[in-house]
Amino acid sequence: MRVGIHFVNFTLPGAPQTLGPTLATTARIAEESGVSVFTLMDHWFQMEMMASAEDPMLEGYTSLGFLAGQTSTMTLGLLVTGVTYRHPGLLAKIVTTLDVLSGGRAQLGIGAAWYEREHRGLGVPFPPVAERFERLEETLQICLQMWSGDAGPYQGRHYQLAETICSPPPISSPRPRILIGGSGERKTLRLVARYADACNLFATSPAEIARKLDVLARHCDDEGRDPASIDRTILAVSNPLHDPDAFVGQMAEYGALGIGAVELMPVGDPVAFTTQVGQHIVPALAQLGP
Repeated sequence: MRVGIHFVNFTLPGAPQTLGPTLATTARIAEESGVSVFTLMDHWFQMEMMASAEDPMLEGYTSLGFLAGQTSTMTLGLLVTGVTYRHPGLLAKIVTTLDVLSGGRAQLGIGAAWYEREHRGLGVPFPPVAERFERLEETLQICLQMWSGDAGPYQGRHYQLAETICSPPPISSPRPRILIGGSGERKTLRLVARYADACNLFATSPAEIARKLDVLARHCDDEGRDPASIDRTILAVSNPLHDPDAFVGQMAEYGALGIGAVELMPVGDPVAFTTQVGQHIVPALAQLGP
């Protein structure tokens, strides 16, 4: 099982001056330790369930561009891009730019967005949930068209593009990987089956994840797609360093379900956390399936 680092907390000693060096050091240690993907949130205010909205938060794609210059092998992405925050044609160009400058390491992680306070606070339209999912599907279609070499128009309900030129094209072959985050059974997992290379689910319990994967498999059947073609990943909600042996045992249960990667959120000092994860967690999980 692969390991990712999901960097979520920018409330660090000496901030903001220390944010760049700490983020860079954490990413370099992660890469040297065998971590396969490094992700950030796509938020403009800190999430209130973690801290206060006024706590520090860095813009995601600017930060990933910075990390592209600090690393050389890890996949880089947001977990996940809010579909409401960037026009899809511009989003495709942003991810393409990251892909080109990182040497083909960009991932488009995307979801329907949810944090109403930051939308209202910064003047970003926050459509009803049904419309956000419609926009998510059109955004996926636009990105795929722009990455296919088709520079023609796109006509959707919410977006109309006269030209979908994307030059230079991505370095990733055949294009940057698309990951859809979320576990909604009627809409999100259907979009995973139809468009995505990977999904990301909250690691609530092996039993719940098994049920979600069964739902995904049924959507794949409807789409005529092999569920095994989708990389199934989870975001851990616990600190793996509290009891590494117990954590590895739990991850073995997820691995038996076909989970290929787990993302871990640093607790406390991100440099120290990532160092210990590299020493104790990455090697142990590498021995697990699938």
